[in-house]
Amino acid sequence: MSDTTNQSNDTPQGENGRQAQKGPIIPKSPSEALRPERVPEPPKRSKKARGQVVLFLNFIMTMAVLVCVVAVIGFYYATSTYRNPGPLQTNTNFIIRNGAGLAEIATNLERNAIISDARIFRYLTATHLSAGESLKAGEYEIKARASMSDIMELLKSGKSILYSVSFPEGLTVRQMFNRMLEDQVLEGDLPAALPEEGSLRPDTYKFSRGTKRSEIIQQMAAAQQKIVDQIWDKRDSSLPLRSKEEFVTLASIVEKETGVADERAHVASVFLNRLGKGMRLQSDPTIIYGLFGGDGKPADRPIYQSDLKRDTPYNTYVIKGLPPTPIANPGKDALEAVANPWKTQDLYFVADGTGGHVFAATLEEHNANVKRWRKLEADKGSDPNIAVDGQPEEQPADDGAAVTPPKKKKIN
Repeated sequence: MSDTTNQSNDTPQGENGRQAQKGPIIPKSPSEALRPERVPEPPKRSKKARGQVVLFLNFIMTMAVLVCVVAVIGFYYATSTYRNPGPLQTNTNFIIRNGAGLAEIATNLERNAIISDARIFRYLTATHLSAGESLKAGEYEIKARASMSDIMELLKSGKSILYSVSFPEGLTVRQMFNRMLEDQVLEGDLPAALPEEGSLRPDTYKFSRGTKRSEIIQQMAAAQQKIVDQIWDKRDSSLPLRSKEEFVTLASIVEKETGVADERAHVASVFLNRLGKGMRLQSDPTIIYGLFGGDGKPADRPIYQSDLKRDTPYNTYVIKGLPPTPIANPGKDALEAVANPWKTQDLYFVADGTGGHVFAATLEEHNANVKRWRKLEADKGSDPNIAVDGQPEEQPADDGAAVTPPKKKKIN
């Protein structure tokens, strides 16, 4: 071959078969030989487009971080405020009206400076109330420095301030109604028609602000019915009483006759013995009820001898047997005394001058007791026209036959 041909074959070929540039051959180390050849860079995006995307993404990320930080700080502040002591300096009463919602309650709490932020109380309290739970109406005593959490627990519990109204044994229905009208915490009107005499239980009743007077009356009636039924079912089977009405009527007379607890069963035995012998009961409290009704006798008005002859349906000095209705609302002790009286032969009793009574089985004994009582009253300068506290001197009943009380509707 010629030299030209050899030179052609010895010339190195470049990429795509193109002839490489001529020049000295530089030897490469094995590592350099294995290193990849430089790849051409992709075409660059415009600086304008790249700047807008980056700025938008940076804005989104910054806002997300800020929102998270603010949320964490806000949650910490809200929960701390909810649980930390509140601004109230002294104990105070707070009233929730019936039907008040959480927003109204929270606003009123803030308005009264009991809490510092109504919104925090409203929203965090809502998270603590499960389905069906609510803050209950009533009047509450909020302690000084109470936290929102403490207030929420109190209002949720319903442990509101309790008031009370008391009705002593022996009051009439009208007297009980007057007491309820005088109570400034109770609300609502009283029924136009009075319940039956003897149908309301004397007791102390607790209630919260907002309670209606009609609700107390319902409680009293239900309580009296319950106790009457219980005691009547355990009565002495030999009682000459045919119905619960008669039972309550006699208990009301016993209630008004004596305030000495140990005497009630003894007084009951006297009246039951007199009923059994057909004798008039001759009870002073029945005269009073016949004269003054449910309003009661004025404190400065004594019972005169002339009152004993007043013809009223309740004057047991005139009528035989029991009066047509109870003369007051008897308590539990008077009911139990009539249901299970003492077993005595006594037919009379009269005041002993010390607040109690002295009892007698015969007219002779009784008349002696009456004279003794009259002397005590005369020594005090009392008006001799005032009637005896108890049966006066008398003659036995016209006949010894038992008197049949008027028929009355039985209570089941």
